[in-house]
Amino acid sequence: MSKYSQIAEYLELFLEDEVKKTGLTKVVVGLSGGLDSAVVAVLAHHVFGDDLLCVKMPSHYSSQSSLDDADELCRDFSLHSQTASIEPMLRAYESLNPDLDNLRKGNFSSRMRMATLFDISARENALVLGTSNKSELMLGYGTLYGDLASAINPIGDLYKSEVFELAEYLGVSQSIITKPPSADLWDGQSDEDDLGYTYKQLDAAMKLYVEDRLSEDEIIKRGVDAKMLQMIIKRIFRNHFKRKMPVIAKLTSRTINHDFNYPRDITL
Repeated sequence: MSKYSQIAEYLELFLEDEVKKTGLTKVVVGLSGGLDSAVVAVLAHHVFGDDLLCVKMPSHYSSQSSLDDADELCRDFSLHSQTASIEPMLRAYESLNPDLDNLRKGNFSSRMRMATLFDISARENALVLGTSNKSELMLGYGTLYGDLASAINPIGDLYKSEVFELAEYLGVSQSIITKPPSADLWDGQSDEDDLGYTYKQLDAAMKLYVEDRLSEDEIIKRGVDAKMLQMIIKRIFRNHFKRKMPVIAKLTSRTINHDFNYPRDITL
C-alpha cells in the first residue's frame, strides 16, 4: 500500500469510529472550493455516502472560481450539497461597522459560516467535520470559533503540503489542487501572502522544529531562513490558546479540564 492509501484508509476508519461513538450517523462539511474542505468531503463521502451534507456558504467576496470548483467537486463525487449564503449577514454587519478592516471582516465571515454550519448540523442531527490542517493549527492561522471550530477533525495532523498529496491520491480536481490557497475572506486574499512564505517553505521548517524537535540553531544550520523560523516559533507559542479548550480557573477539588477528565467515548 502507498503512504496515502494507508493514510486515507486510517482517516476513514477514524471518521467512522468517532462519529459512531456519538450515536449520530450524519456529518456536515463547509465546502469552500478549496483544498482542505475538498479532501475532508471526499474522505467523508467514502464513509457516510448520502449521510454527508456539504454546505457552500459564499459571500460577496467569494471568487467565482471557488464557487465553480466547489460545484465541480460535488459533480465529480456525487456529493449532496446546499448553498447558505452569508452575504446578507455580512453586508448588514458591514453597514453597521463602516470602519471594519480586513482582519475583522475575515474573522466575522468565518464565524458566520461556522454559526450557519452548526445550525444546519442541528437541523440535520449531524456532526460538523473540521477542515483545518496542521500547518494552520500550529501557526494559529485560523479564526477561533470560526474555521477552527468542529466536532471532529480528520486532517489536523497533516501539514498543508501533505494535504496536497492526499488530494492527488483521492482524485480531487487539478483546478482545486493547483490554485493558490485562499479563504476568500476579502478581495484578493491569499494564505501565503498573509503568512509571507509558501506552505512548502513553512512545512519543511515546522517538521524540523515540531516533529524532529531540533533546536533553532540546528534548523538554521540546515539552511532554513532564520527570519522565517523565528516567525514560525513565535506564532506557535503565541497562538497556543487557539489549540486548547478555554482555561477554567480552579476553585474546587475536581475542575473540568484539570482533574475532572474522562475519555471522549466514555459511557455509563
